[in-house]
Parts: sequence; structure tokens; C-alpha cells
Amino acid sequence: MILNYTTPEEAVMLVNSGDRVFLHGSAATPLLLINALLARAGSINNVELTSISTYGNIDWNHPNVLQSFYLNSLFVSGNIRDWANSEYGGYVPVFLSEIPQLFDRKILPLDVALIQVSPPDKHGYCSLGTSVDAALSAVRNARKVIAHVNPKMPRVLGDGIIHISSFASVICNETDLIEVDYAAQTNEITDRIGANIAGLIEDGSTLQMGIGSVPDAVLKCLVNHKGLGIHSEMFSDGILPLVEKGVITNEHKIIQRGKIVSTFILGTRKIYDFADNNPDVNCMDVAFVNDSDIIRRNPKVVAINSAIEIDLTGQICTDSIGAFQYSGIGGQMDFMRGASLSEGGKPIIGMPSTTKTGLSRIVPFLKQGAGVVTTRGHVHYVATEYGVVNLYGKNMDQRAKLLISIAHPDHREMLQKAYTERFGQIPRKF
Repeated sequence: MILNYTTPEEAVMLVNSGDRVFLHGSAATPLLLINALLARAGSINNVELTSISTYGNIDWNHPNVLQSFYLNSLFVSGNIRDWANSEYGGYVPVFLSEIPQLFDRKILPLDVALIQVSPPDKHGYCSLGTSVDAALSAVRNARKVIAHVNPKMPRVLGDGIIHISSFASVICNETDLIEVDYAAQTNEITDRIGANIAGLIEDGSTLQMGIGSVPDAVLKCLVNHKGLGIHSEMFSDGILPLVEKGVITNEHKIIQRGKIVSTFILGTRKIYDFADNNPDVNCMDVAFVNDSDIIRRNPKVVAINSAIEIDLTGQICTDSIGAFQYSGIGGQMDFMRGASLSEGGKPIIGMPSTTKTGLSRIVPFLKQGAGVVTTRGHVHYVATEYGVVNLYGKNMDQRAKLLISIAHPDHREMLQKAYTERFGQIPRKF
């Protein structure tokens, strides 16, 4: 299939002042196109950029860029965190499952989408590769689509198949995909958390893993399990040993039985090669994958997610440190709710008991300005390296006592004092 390829600099000339531009994310972040667009600062103005989670070096921190471009982020990742928290950026709180609606219903109408895709097949179809999520809706709705065809992008099956006729401009460049090695981020603490969570997982469960080292630590402990399935917003290298050992078979799932279902993939080259043209892997529209009604149909859904802090009543903050926007709502609530409604399901929050600087993540009150992502009405299991507790069906007094029991020992006296001040010393029955 012959395409008229151009350069990144020429391709982004299709972006005009006043446009809203979607940026493909995760391992598919089209850095060549993004940085070529930002290099046009000063020649175009009032351009709004919107994205979920971008990775890699985005060269944004220059006065001209900040005067020409505004970042309106649907999730906040590390490479644009300061930009999103500045006067030149903003954050839209939204469930990951509902982001396609923002584009479909023209709440955020898109002028241009910058994406990265696999080479076209003999019929002219490319794959959105490692990141279908909301990119599919963005491609469907943008007036102009600019594509980076990358021979190193895996052809991932599922919803993200796009014909080249959809592209207004195309570049071709063989570029290494962004890689993240979550296994290298595990340590003794995350391994203990992983073992605690793994003890809750039954044979035949359907797993959802959030981003981070804790999910990989959990997966390492599941080698003796049987008949596990994957229906998750993302997956990484941690599933590979379980697939190879026949632990992950997807045989008990109701939705897409026999297939690993996700909306994006983020890891090392090993997982990208595994997903390439693999009929057992489907990357689907996030509106489908993260729909709690879809999630609940699978048996024994175990949702494993993280938190920044949790207060003594069970309110969970995962997206901000006080008023500083650290990440986003993402898909946590989609899966926490879906798992809780699944027959035999278990929504789990796993986190170290302290921050890297030694502060307790279990706190009397959330920091001022902190966002509650998972409410105390939705929380069930909470795990640290000191154990697992189930807050579901427990009153405020009981929750506080349970959470103190899995806090770091250095902070239990402080938390006990806060508990006494809040709940008094009247004996209460469990």
C-alpha cells in the first residue's frame, strides 16, 4: 500500500490557530508530531491540547509554547504535570469510561487528532496499536487526523483498526516505543502488599490491574492459581509468565471469553511483541472495556488499584496531593464499582503504608483540596504491607480501627489519638 508520506513539520501545518488537538497517549504518544507542533509556537495561537496520559519528553516548558498552547488534560501524567497545574493548563475530572462521550457529544469538539499507528496492511488498514482507549473516538470525531506510521508499533487486534483514508496527513518513522518496566519498580514493601492481595484472589477470577508496581507484585504471587482471566483498562509485562504457565486462560470469562481484553498496553518491548497480531489479545474502546455494566458480567472480578491517601472513614484520594493535580480519576471508579457488582467480585485498594518521605498514607483527614475519587460508600478492601481489611458494611468507628491496624507502626499512635478525638472513648461493639 503506497502512502504519500511527509515530514512532521509539514504534517502539523494542518493545525490552525484556535484548534483543539487530541494527543494519542501512553506508549503510542506521537512525540515527533507533538514536538513539531509545539515548535510552531508564535506562528499559531490559542491552540488547545487535550489528552489522557502522555509519556516521553514533550518540550513544553518555554514562554512561546505557553503563550501559544493551552493544555486541557483529561488525566495528568508526569511529563506534563507542572503544565497542567500552571495558569497555562487545566484538568477535566472525568471517568475514563466517559471520555469518548466528550468527543462524541461535541462537549469537547475536536479539530485535529495526532496519533501513532502500525503500518497499513494490504487492505490499507492500520492499528491504533498499544492505545485504543479514547483515541478511537478522537479519530472518529476529529475533522483532521494526522498519523505517525511506525513500523515498531504492534498491530493489536480489536476496535482500533483505522483505514488510511481517514488520515489527512501521514509521516513514517521507525521509532522505539516508550517503555515502562514496572517489575523493576517493585521492592520488599510492594512484594508484601502483592502477597496480601494475592491471598484474596480465587481461581477463575477476572483481573483488572491499575498502573504501578503493586499490580506486578500481585501477579508474581499468582503462579499457582488456575483459570484466571484479564479484563482490564491496561496490562503490562507481569501477565506474561502467567500466560506462559497456563494460569491466565480467560476460560471463565463471560465477556470476550478466551481473550485478554484491555484498552491500552504499557510495558516493555516484550509485551508489545506479545500483543502484535495476537488473536488472544483485544484492545477495545474504553467506553466498552470500562463500562461497569460490562465489567460486572464477568465472574469474580478483582479490581486492583492504588491510592495517594485514605482517611479514617475510607475516603480515597488517588488524583491529587492536596490541591496539586497529580494524576486523574482515570478508570478506578469504573472498575471498583464493576468489581463490587460482579458475582464474587472484590474491589481492592493496595498501597504502601507510607510515602517515600515516611508520611502516613492513612490519615485522620485528607489534605485540604484533595479529591475523593473512590468514596467511602464504594470502598471495600484496603491492603498495605501490614495486612488487608474489608471496610464494606463497617461503620465509621469500625473503619477507623481497621485502618489503624494496617497503618505503619510509627504512625499508629498519632492515628489512635485522632481516632479518640473524633470518635470518643465510648466502647462500641463490632
